[in-house]
Amino acid sequence: MDSTAPPPPAPPTTLAWSALTDRGRFRSNNEDAFLALTLDGHEVRYLGKTGEASLVGRDFVFAVSDGMGGAKSGEFASRITVERITKLLPRAFRMSAAGIATGFTDVLSELFSAIHSDLLQLGFSYEECAGMGATLSLAWFTPDWMYFAHIGDSRIYYLPQAGGLTQVTHDHSHVGSLRRSGQINEREARMHPRRNALQQSLGAGHQFLEPHIGAVGHQPGDRFLICSDGLTDGLWDYQIEDLIRAARDPAGASVAQRLVHEAVQASGRDNTTAVVVEFSPSA
Repeated sequence: MDSTAPPPPAPPTTLAWSALTDRGRFRSNNEDAFLALTLDGHEVRYLGKTGEASLVGRDFVFAVSDGMGGAKSGEFASRITVERITKLLPRAFRMSAAGIATGFTDVLSELFSAIHSDLLQLGFSYEECAGMGATLSLAWFTPDWMYFAHIGDSRIYYLPQAGGLTQVTHDHSHVGSLRRSGQINEREARMHPRRNALQQSLGAGHQFLEPHIGAVGHQPGDRFLICSDGLTDGLWDYQIEDLIRAARDPAGASVAQRLVHEAVQASGRDNTTAVVVEFSPSA
C-alpha cells in the first residue's frame, strides 16, 4: 500500500435535529421561540420539529430566543428576533456563494446589530413595547463547523462523542462571570438571587452590544444543544448530558422532548425550550 497516497475523502455527514418549546407549569404565555431552517444559494426552507438531512450543498441554522417585557411584548420580541434571522441570513449566504468574501464573524455581528436596532426602535416608538428585549443563541452549521453568536442567558452546549458536556456560550450576567472565573459553582449560580439579571440582551434599552461569537468544529457522533434558561433552571448539567446520551426512547419521544419534559417536571417556573442537533456519517 502506498503510504504517500492521500486519505480517502470523509463520508458526507448527516445531521438530525429535534426541537420543542413549552410554556411551563406557571406561565400564562410562552415568550420563548425557536428557529430551524436550511439554506443554500437559492432558497431558505423552514424545518419541522424533528428531521434528518445531509449537510452536502446546504447549511442549517438553529436558534433559541427568550423574550422579555411587559404584557405580551416579550413574546413579540422573541418572534421578531427569529423572523429577522430568516430574512437576513439568506442574503449573507448568497453573497458568500457569489464569491463575496464575508466572514462569519461579520455576518453574525451585523445580524445581531440589525435585530438589536429593530427592537430598540419598536421600544422607542410604541409604549406597549417599551423595554422590550430578547436573548438569542444561534448556531449555524456547515459541513465542518458550527458557527455561533449569542447574547443573554440562553445557552449553546457541546457534547462530543468522546468527552463531557461543555457550555460553549457565556451567560451575559454578573452571575455568569462569577461562574466562568471559578468564584462560584453550578449550585451556587443556580441559587444566586441575581441569576436572572442580564447585563446584555437584544433591545431592552441597552446601548452597546457585544455578542459572543465563535466557532466549534464538529465530527460524526457529536451533539449540540441550544436552550433557554427554563431548561437549565430545571436540569443540572449532568442530567442534560445523561438525557442526551440516553438510548432512543421506545415510546418515540425525541431528545428535545425528553429534555423539556424532565425540566418542566423538575421546575416549570419558566418557559422551556430545547433544540438538539446530532451528527452521524451518511449511510
